[in-house]
Amino acid sequence: MKRLSELLQHIPFTEAVGSLEVSIEELTYDSRAVRPGSCFFAIAGTQVDGHRFIASAIEQGAVAVVCQHLPEQQPTGVTFVQVAQTEPVMAEMAAAMYDHPSRELKLVGVTGTNGKTTTATLLYELVRRLGYRAGLISTVVYRIDDRAIESTHTTPDAIRLQAMMRQMVDAGCDYCFMECSSHAIVQHRTHALHFAGVLFSNLTHDHLDYHGTFADYLKAKKGLFDQLPKGAFALINIDDRNGRVMVQNTAARVVTYALRSMADHRCRIQEMHLDGMLLTLDGRELWSHLTGRFNAYNLLSVYAVAVELGFTQEEVLTALSSLEPVSGRFECVRALNGTIAVVDYAHTPDALENVLTTIEEIRGGRGQLIVVCGCGGNRDRTKRPEMARIAVRYATTAIFTADNPRHESPEAILDEMVAGLEPTDRYVRLADRREAIRTAVMLSQPGDVILLAGKGHETYQIIGDEKLHFDDREEVRKAFEVWCGATSANEKSKK
Repeated sequence: MKRLSELLQHIPFTEAVGSLEVSIEELTYDSRAVRPGSCFFAIAGTQVDGHRFIASAIEQGAVAVVCQHLPEQQPTGVTFVQVAQTEPVMAEMAAAMYDHPSRELKLVGVTGTNGKTTTATLLYELVRRLGYRAGLISTVVYRIDDRAIESTHTTPDAIRLQAMMRQMVDAGCDYCFMECSSHAIVQHRTHALHFAGVLFSNLTHDHLDYHGTFADYLKAKKGLFDQLPKGAFALINIDDRNGRVMVQNTAARVVTYALRSMADHRCRIQEMHLDGMLLTLDGRELWSHLTGRFNAYNLLSVYAVAVELGFTQEEVLTALSSLEPVSGRFECVRALNGTIAVVDYAHTPDALENVLTTIEEIRGGRGQLIVVCGCGGNRDRTKRPEMARIAVRYATTAIFTADNPRHESPEAILDEMVAGLEPTDRYVRLADRREAIRTAVMLSQPGDVILLAGKGHETYQIIGDEKLHFDDREEVRKAFEVWCGATSANEKSKK
């Protein structure tokens, strides 16, 4: 519990009506979650304006309201604080409510289009192998040391972020590794956090349904680096042309990594196989259980972050060599007849092409490559035909199917995917994803590779407002049992 005046210390506001000495029990921006003693934040969102729910919040016991527009009705006993923009103020008040926990952690943000989950998760696993407690905030799961919490967003809201980081500190965590989505940066969810450093992986076509233009998407990512203090590090991939743009206005110390360019930290791929690869990192050899050029970048960035955090090269390389692939990221499911299914979260054109080029490089043109992929509903529509073109370019046969259609017709999504294809392109349309996976297995021969792209770690499919159980790994195992004599007994299950 804190007084409102304590939470507003150093925060400018336009006007206050009522007492600033009122005691605040909790913070919330959801009127349904208001309890007696709450401070309610009215956020003018893109879909719903929180100002509409001020009266409801007061009825449920809110004792303070932070808003951009003061309501006409201002009941006595409730304090109203008018601010220019609610979201950054909410983030700062949440940090104060939980006594600025990020200042007690070595917090590293991971941003970019592809590789965020893998990189953040590998960093979490690495420092734990080195004997430290850590927190993780990722698309797949949130972790407070060894306690797992279901992930609802890549980057949760500012109040929940501060609450979880306080739990991390109380649990004895020294580090926290956090994915920072472009949505979160623009919506000020990462505001008022004290970063030890931020990592930029790459920037490709994604989320234009939200940001509108690629320039605005880039600006959102860059905003995280613009906020970094002088004592932090800004680690950038300079093989990506946008890497240098990220740090044009940062006060942080700039550190670079690359596979193709001269950089502070460099990597070279020596050998690549489906079950791993041999790398040279800053002149030292490393065998990793991860594979693919995109994972070479991920591993190099993890190595570079760890070195910048003060770990020695020797201990970092030893820990890296023991790390396993992240769930649903180039995860292999093998049938007894030698057919291999690769399950991957790739849901952007660049990510899909990265996975396909890796598979092509490893298989060397032997056997068939069958690709199963789709595009999510109510999301960026401009990438749909590009995804389809990439799939047919590499696949022996491409099977287009539903991803998470949400409130769109799966057939309409498929129409947009195949609109730019040539009459000679080989593809099959099957809106039912389960049937699409079965068909891919039926078409396969011993030694073929099947890529199941787009859902990765997800164990659900969103159709309309329903979140139905669906797991690509489960489905392909079932299909293998029927058509290929089950999966390999020595397969490392990621269930």
